[in-house]
Amino acid sequence: MKWMLRIIGVLVALLVIAFLFFRTPDTDTTEMRAKYGGEPSQFVELSNGLTVHLRDEGARDGMPIILLHGSNADLYTWQPWFEALRADYRVIRYDQRGHGLTGSAPDEDYTLASFTNDLDLVADALGIEEFVLGGNSMGGWISAGYALEHSDRLAGLVLVDASGAPIQRDGPPPLGFRIAQTPVLRDVARHFMPRSIFERSLSQSVSNQDIVTDAEVDRYWELARLPGNRRATMQRFATPRVVYSADEIAALEVPTLVMWGEEDALIPLAAGEWYAEHLPNNTFVAYPEIGHIPQQEHATQSVDDLRQWIEQLMPADPDA
Repeated sequence: MKWMLRIIGVLVALLVIAFLFFRTPDTDTTEMRAKYGGEPSQFVELSNGLTVHLRDEGARDGMPIILLHGSNADLYTWQPWFEALRADYRVIRYDQRGHGLTGSAPDEDYTLASFTNDLDLVADALGIEEFVLGGNSMGGWISAGYALEHSDRLAGLVLVDASGAPIQRDGPPPLGFRIAQTPVLRDVARHFMPRSIFERSLSQSVSNQDIVTDAEVDRYWELARLPGNRRATMQRFATPRVVYSADEIAALEVPTLVMWGEEDALIPLAAGEWYAEHLPNNTFVAYPEIGHIPQQEHATQSVDDLRQWIEQLMPADPDA
């Protein structure tokens, strides 16, 4: 019996050593703020206690456009669109709760209602009454949910490879998403986050591999390890995800631009077609040989399509 206890003790000690040796450490918040949160970033405390990392840039007298990033991403995924829109529009991007430099939510709530409430509070904090709202992936899901609650505040809605449709993908999702969706595995895996998983997951999510740069992968990897973000990610994946019904989407009268990468391996083209079928006032654009992140993979064409759609939505005043 003593030998058995000794063997167990040795195994436990080896496991502890292995855990300490292979565990991926958190990044340093101060260093991450210096690297990714410099000017013109702002850190705005909302009335619900969440301090949001955001960028509010562009033409101050232009129509505000608020852009919501996808799962495990951050505000920088919209950089190509911002560069193209800044001269004519006021462009607002922020790291959502549990993401980027915003970090984990004090209330640990990652339901749809918490995300849409944050958006409402961000608009209030910036003094924005009406705006165009766009979202990619999870951000598109949140955007649709916000439109269902606050259509009176929206001049237009943009869904870019948005989740939320009752459509299943063919085949497994990228590796990182598979791990996060597996209950026991995700609780263990949050301690071991090698950079290779982020590189592989990003590569599997897109068709245009040119955007899978060292800097892009480093940002995903470093911000995912901001203190509190790992736990937030696992809590978010453990939270039941709302799926919209055809009746809900058919009730959305907001003018909507639906944009989709035809090669999206995460949320298939059929989901975009479902949105286009049920939204009563929509324009649908699909991009051949493009994956899950058209705003980066096909930046020039996608932002041109967005600009044309907005200009048709809000034609110039001939007397101006």
